[in-house]
Amino acid sequence: MSEQKSHQDVENMEFLTFTLAEENYGLEIMKVKEIRGYESVTKIANAPDYVKGVLNLRGDIVPILDLRLKFNVGQATYNEFTIVIMLSVANRIVGIVVDAVSDVINLDRSQIKPPPEFGVAFDHKYLFGLATVQEHMVILLNIEALITSKELGLFAAEDAAIT
Repeated sequence: MSEQKSHQDVENMEFLTFTLAEENYGLEIMKVKEIRGYESVTKIANAPDYVKGVLNLRGDIVPILDLRLKFNVGQATYNEFTIVIMLSVANRIVGIVVDAVSDVINLDRSQIKPPPEFGVAFDHKYLFGLATVQEHMVILLNIEALITSKELGLFAAEDAAIT
């Protein structure tokens, strides 16, 4: 039996918030390894457009995904202001490109509303929920489900089953 607590067992959770286009998103802070500026990547042949390529991060080969392209929101511009959030997911490191990192927020479970099953740019199973923070809606991602999904194809089936 796992000693790791599920989301339902935790009363308070911390999320790193970031923006994509004009929308506010959040992901579990415990998944964040580091935040970096965008740097050039090595392209991978026949990869989907949202897989920008890979880079060498202190000896680890890290795939870099652009969530703006994956979620079909906003223009993908790469400059000195572009941010990459390095995540630790299923014992691997994956980078996600976002427009900007905003803040770390602490939410009580009662503040998190269940995700809708329609009307969003991506499958609701990748959403943890929705929360209102200072009159702004924050879309809380289930980043582990997204990154390990068959849809992205970054992990072999046996790797994704670990989560």
